[in-house]
Amino acid sequence: MEKNYKIKIAYDGTRYYGWEHQPDRETIQGKIENVLGWMLITEGRLPDADLRDRMKRQPIPDVIPDVIGAGRTDAGVHARGMVASVRLDTPLSCDQIRNYCNRYLPDDIAVREVTEASDRFHARYKAVGKTYRYTVFDGDVRPVFNRKYYTFWEEPLDVEKMQQAAALLEGKHDFKSFCGNSRMKKSTVRLVDSIEIRRSKGYIYFTFHGTGFLQNMVRILVGTLIQVGLGRMQPEDMTDILEARDRKTAGPTAPAKGLCLMHVDY
Repeated sequence: MEKNYKIKIAYDGTRYYGWEHQPDRETIQGKIENVLGWMLITEGRLPDADLRDRMKRQPIPDVIPDVIGAGRTDAGVHARGMVASVRLDTPLSCDQIRNYCNRYLPDDIAVREVTEASDRFHARYKAVGKTYRYTVFDGDVRPVFNRKYYTFWEEPLDVEKMQQAAALLEGKHDFKSFCGNSRMKKSTVRLVDSIEIRRSKGYIYFTFHGTGFLQNMVRILVGTLIQVGLGRMQPEDMTDILEARDRKTAGPTAPAKGLCLMHVDY
């Protein structure tokens, strides 16, 4: 009997073209759907070497289940707490589904947890909030081993000024100036109820919590706040940028590798 499942996922997005499935491109959604498709075909049995090789190369379009993510992270963006929902007709337990996925997914994607969900659970539509964290390093010596997960800034940033600017961005606003999609037809009003900026040992952590975010919105917010930290913009400029509703008035889009989806609220 088909059941609805909630899946918690972590991934290093460095080599992927984002979450959403794309033809002829490697995506997080595509990898997970492919493995789950093979799980249904093999009924959870461990495949032989030939089949394992085919699993790496060949999708099964007629069998692949639709894995619905809580959001669509961009190319190069990471996640510690992505949530997805999927309907599966399988005799396997939740732990067996998790273990099968982790056996055959690449090393940079992990299924953290699988649980049965209510029939009406939908990872995207039922989400009520998300937490993103962006990491910058502006210290003297760049850390080597986590270099894929922060953005290096050569000039020191003024955290106090950035905090002042962030306070003006908190709340319910029209964030059209911070939207990367110039053809956005739907409302660009969003509620960002918390922006925390803190420094620790050369790192600066920007943590955003809100009910939802526009395309590239967090990265544009960070890019704009960095301009404040450099003294190229003033905190009070944030009000004018919001009112302008014009992408050209905000700062540049910060690089993808510093961004991570930390948690989804339900």
